[in-house]
Amino acid sequence: MQLPPLPAVMIEPAIRAALLEDLGRAGDITSDSVIDVHTQAEVALIAREPGTLAGLDFARSAFALIEPRIRFVAHCEDAGRLTPGQRIASVSGPARAILTAERVALNFLGHLSGIATATAGIADSIVHTRAKICCTRKTTPGLRFAEKYAVRAGGGANHRFGLDDAVLIKDNHIAIAGSITTAITRARAAIGHLVKIEVEVDTLAQLEEALSLHPDAILLDNMAPPMLREAVARIGGRAISEASGRITAQTAPEIAETGVDLLSAGWLTHSARVLDIGLDFT
Repeated sequence: MQLPPLPAVMIEPAIRAALLEDLGRAGDITSDSVIDVHTQAEVALIAREPGTLAGLDFARSAFALIEPRIRFVAHCEDAGRLTPGQRIASVSGPARAILTAERVALNFLGHLSGIATATAGIADSIVHTRAKICCTRKTTPGLRFAEKYAVRAGGGANHRFGLDDAVLIKDNHIAIAGSITTAITRARAAIGHLVKIEVEVDTLAQLEEALSLHPDAILLDNMAPPMLREAVARIGGRAISEASGRITAQTAPEIAETGVDLLSAGWLTHSARVLDIGLDFT
């Protein structure tokens, strides 16, 4: 299925804030002093390493907000696989404006493509199983919508977008409430009928207590594969099962082969390496 694009009204505020941060109090004094105002240029966004693309519309927006006369022609689509040297997009128009927008455009394109590439690496490693890789709320402040979009571009799924999406009862909630039973009972009494409940467990004993309260999903935290396999068997399809902890492209296959429904990894959004994408003059 083709990846649905994000509406421009979501993208532009983030790009505008980044451009204003970069322009500071006097604008691009380097380009304005070095480049003649009438100079035109044509450049290309080029992939310098293999990866998965995400963030084309963010780059497009950066150029358009600086100068509407800039022409941006995409040669690829988000979620597409890139090879070294591949032309991602052609950009032409006033040279000053292109150079002013360059860094913000590349920052977003490289960051989001890095997330998509990391996600795709895990998604590819577990394609032989029923499991899906998903992200968490460990995102850059203000950019959660963009980073979660990049996860989708890499073939992953999204966990909660915020605290109001669903109830996720974690170890600290349980410790303060006193027990899993108390926490789930209180949550169910307080929420609406469409809100789902997930509870985190660390042991099989906690799992049995949670299952007796019929939550919608169970987060199996930092369990080794043998225990994880036993936990999935005990759940027996009565709840969605999610594994977290130590999820990498190397460890994911063994974890996914236990039969869990989801693998969640916070590093996809907070620590994924930027994909090397450059802007070269043609």
